[in-house]
Amino acid sequence: MNSYNLLKESQRQRVSDGSITPIFDGCEGAKRLLILLWPQLGDFDSLEYAWWLKKEARWLESIEITIRAIGIGDRDSGLRFCEYSGFPPAWLFIDPRGELHEQLGLYPGLSAKIPGFSAPANAYLNLLLMCAGIGSPGTLAEVFRGYRGDRSAPQLIGDEEAIEAFPLPPMKGSFFRLAGGSGFQRPFELATLRLRNMSEVLGRWKTYVPDPSYITRRGGTFLFDFAGNTLYEYRDRGILGFAENMSRPLSFLERFTER
Repeated sequence: MNSYNLLKESQRQRVSDGSITPIFDGCEGAKRLLILLWPQLGDFDSLEYAWWLKKEARWLESIEITIRAIGIGDRDSGLRFCEYSGFPPAWLFIDPRGELHEQLGLYPGLSAKIPGFSAPANAYLNLLLMCAGIGSPGTLAEVFRGYRGDRSAPQLIGDEEAIEAFPLPPMKGSFFRLAGGSGFQRPFELATLRLRNMSEVLGRWKTYVPDPSYITRRGGTFLFDFAGNTLYEYRDRGILGFAENMSRPLSFLERFTER
């Protein structure tokens, strides 16, 4: 079964109302359907992907992209995720064990097992190894990009935008001009956004990660046309690798518009 048909036939719990419903519910007549398989909802990648979707919401609407996402967690995870990220809860579905991820052949993450360790303990160990770049290609390079800046990426925080990222003091986006200017991703700008996400998740860990057994599992991006033909597909291979082009994660959609 191809990816489109598998997704079309799948039902999961919708965050907005808690009902078990087809993932494609409400997508009838969609010109282009963007289906996102997210890892644990407390994962860096899930939160950062949702941030980009919110940032580009008007553009995505203008090019007629219909979005649905499936994340690992439970409904409480989904509700908090949507409250924090601004992602519409009617577009988010829950897959507690990442079964749909497995059916689509997405990367399960590092799976080393220490005898005597429980499944959650082994998962935490593997997560730490992946954060160090083991079994997670590109992770360390992406971490460093967040600190050093990226002139090929857009500016992420407006000069007048206020941002809080504990334990840093509140600051305005204009602070980052001191690190190199404006109009591109400045040094420490992305790292600050990631710190804000990390502070949010660690403060509500049990909500975001009700079962850590699946915390290493990665996600994927699938774009289909109205007939179910695959226009684009990307499968994550590591932490902080949710896009083919991390400088501009939604650039694969630019073929559909003049920006």
